[in-house]
Amino acid sequence: MSVLDQFRLDGKRAFVTGGSRGFGRTIALALAEAGADVAIAARGADALEAVAEEIRECGRKAWAYPADIADPTACTALCERLLSEAAPIDILVNNVGGRNVNVPIEKSDLETWQAGVDYNLTQAFICTKMIGGAMLEQGAGRVINIASISGMIANRGIGGRHYETTKAALIHFTRAVAADWAPRGVNVNAICPGLFMTEPNRKWAESNPDVISTFVEAVPMGRPGEPEEIGALALYLAAPASSYVTGATVVIDGGYTLW
Repeated sequence: MSVLDQFRLDGKRAFVTGGSRGFGRTIALALAEAGADVAIAARGADALEAVAEEIRECGRKAWAYPADIADPTACTALCERLLSEAAPIDILVNNVGGRNVNVPIEKSDLETWQAGVDYNLTQAFICTKMIGGAMLEQGAGRVINIASISGMIANRGIGGRHYETTKAALIHFTRAVAADWAPRGVNVNAICPGLFMTEPNRKWAESNPDVISTFVEAVPMGRPGEPEEIGALALYLAAPASSYVTGATVVIDGGYTLW
């Protein structure tokens, strides 16, 4: 097998959560270009179907599942449906997540905290348990968790600390499950992005320009990342090229965490 062949995903099927925009869209299209059929899920049906059509334009099959994955009941039902309609799934990308509130801990309430935990962590547990669990029966598979450098540091000038907490938990969840599943043929890894100009962060830039500019000033490369730069890294972790990589936390942040 040539080096480039080790990045092919012909005959594989992937499931990407949050696949209608940002990282999810970029990753779904990268996997499709490498030969995988791709199922995607997100809340917005129209945007989801638009990405599904882009996947089909790559000559691949696509399944679009509108669902609120942050709701544990809805997430469980989605996984059951996916396993019924699109199995076997070879690659799972737990991409859903984000900082959707900017509230200091002392002013936060339990409902907001729990919603953040479900949004960033519980859904990844459910998908890993169900979709990844099915991979164990197959004896092979890849799970890729989209964590964040916020799981390693505390961001300056911003609230909503459920985000840092859950991303840190997701990183260690990755390591623990990787240790459990390595003997059974399933690789589990995490990607930790720094500041990328996804749609939510573009909105942050409009309402909190000082936070964004302060962050960029501390990036050695002097710029934020673009969503397209995540796709190739996710492809590597999904492909045969990374067959000996598991339990890894791969940082992609322009050097921000070097200082």
